[in-house]
Amino acid sequence: MEYMVYKLKKILVTGFEPFNGRDINPSEQIVKALLPPDDTELIRLVLPVDYKKAELLLLNAAERERPDIILSLGQSGRLPAIEVEMLAANIDSSLSGDGKQLLPDSSGFAPVDVPIDVAGKTAYFSSLPVRCIVSAINAADIPAVCSFSAGTYVCNHVMYASCGYAELHENVASGFIHLPLLPGQINEDSKCCSMQFSEMLRGVQTALDIISK
Repeated sequence: MEYMVYKLKKILVTGFEPFNGRDINPSEQIVKALLPPDDTELIRLVLPVDYKKAELLLLNAAERERPDIILSLGQSGRLPAIEVEMLAANIDSSLSGDGKQLLPDSSGFAPVDVPIDVAGKTAYFSSLPVRCIVSAINAADIPAVCSFSAGTYVCNHVMYASCGYAELHENVASGFIHLPLLPGQINEDSKCCSMQFSEMLRGVQTALDIISK
């Protein structure tokens, strides 16, 4: 008699350590709090805010664990909404768009407008169902938007690396979600750009449920 071996879908979920003088990063907390969807094995990984180390740790984990899906999370203060990223650009830059602020990574590395991979694609698109994820999160009464720029900092670098890995490995999907700041991370006059942890967690859990199907 032959027996079928049932294989759980494996999802690698990554977040980031606190950085830039902060003592908390919601993406790290979300990674630790997520529950695995049915028939899914969840691999959790917290990355340093370091261009080179984050990429190396991510790719090493992907090679070791062989996930079906890579979902990376990061922190953003742009909107009071969960931002599901559509693409990652082939650029690293620690310099702000207006050229007034330079933010080195945790190792002190501060590239300015240099390619992530000189021989790589201009950009990689997420292979996750971005629009479906946004719709599902909004249907759960949590603000969410589709974003067309993951920035030029370490979040974008990690998304570019993971999407490049997914393209090279058949049946692997990859994408990135940016989370707002927590209310305690910002000034009272900027509360509109924050989101409660419970809402963020429900939003990402909804995304996880969508991509695990």
